[in-house]
Amino acid sequence: MQTEPEEGLLADRFRAGAGTRRPLRAPQAASSRYAARPLRARGLAIGIDIGGTKVAAGVVDPTGAIIASARRETPGQDPRAVEAVIVDLVRELGRGRRIRSVGIGAAGWMDLDNGTVLFSPHLAWRNEPLRANLEKALRRRVTVLNDADAAAWAEWRFGAGRGESRLVLITLGTGIGGAMIMDGVLERGRHGVAGEFGHQIIVPNGHRCECGNRGCWEQYASGNALGREARELATANSPVAQTLLHEVNGNVDAITGTVVTRLALQGDPVCRELIDDVGQWLGLGLANLGAALDPGTFVIGGGLGAAGQLLIEPARRAFERNLTGRGFRPAARITAAALGPEAGLVGAADLSRIRHRPLLGRAYGTPPSGRPSERR
Repeated sequence: MQTEPEEGLLADRFRAGAGTRRPLRAPQAASSRYAARPLRARGLAIGIDIGGTKVAAGVVDPTGAIIASARRETPGQDPRAVEAVIVDLVRELGRGRRIRSVGIGAAGWMDLDNGTVLFSPHLAWRNEPLRANLEKALRRRVTVLNDADAAAWAEWRFGAGRGESRLVLITLGTGIGGAMIMDGVLERGRHGVAGEFGHQIIVPNGHRCECGNRGCWEQYASGNALGREARELATANSPVAQTLLHEVNGNVDAITGTVVTRLALQGDPVCRELIDDVGQWLGLGLANLGAALDPGTFVIGGGLGAAGQLLIEPARRAFERNLTGRGFRPAARITAAALGPEAGLVGAADLSRIRHRPLLGRAYGTPPSGRPSERR
């Protein structure tokens, strides 16, 4: 099959992820080359973003625009039921359209060569051959990937990270998700499980984390952490928490990070203070990542990212205060994500469209042959 020019360009980038020393074109060159070509010739793709409560789907064109969308509630944790919902969504959105491929983004660890979900915390998938099952049902090419990877790819291609050669995405929701794009390669590490930034231990013997450790970053800089701190304040019946209690009719258990964020955006000073605290923890963790990875840009997304500059500004201050070598080195840019909650499905669709399956493992820095990667 003849390779389209745009696919050939990105295929070069994916091969570079397998450890070759071939020079990489800058991301700006990729953008300009895409812009110079008739993108409509590259076809439509469907992206699916699987969450703990909803399955969102969209038809995405080659510019990253969503031209049709649909969603369903996540049907519990039954893998077969979730697959049935995905099939239903693809058939609904594909009706009357020529769909080139389907991309699936889900939280968890993936065997990318085989399209298997090794572990998903929300859906009880264990060694689930998701790609094979869906390709059999849909008779279409399907790509399966981590949801944070999909969102990072979308922000790099179409959003806040355009033109950046080294980008780290941080998604703040129930916990902390993460992904890296290094020199145009979506980097997953030697074993395909990189990006678990939320589980760096930032406070020894701190709050217990669901992963089993104590003091993980996501226990201090996430939507769950924000909600926990607000509930503790309300439980103490502090006079400064009365607006919070009024908002939930006195039901302390109903106080979540989403509630706090909404009140902060409306101007409540206590909720703004709570978000400021979370922002400082965020900046501290970013300083650790900056010392280790030296990215050019951190993109902050996820549900808590809706707080915007109320979160970003304290994070920037803490980052600058804690970054090793501060004052004597360039510092990464910290910016809010541009694509919102649709980033995951946009990225999944785009990656499914532009990839040849034999290059899938290489795109994530894991050589298909199983030989040790030259990338260290």
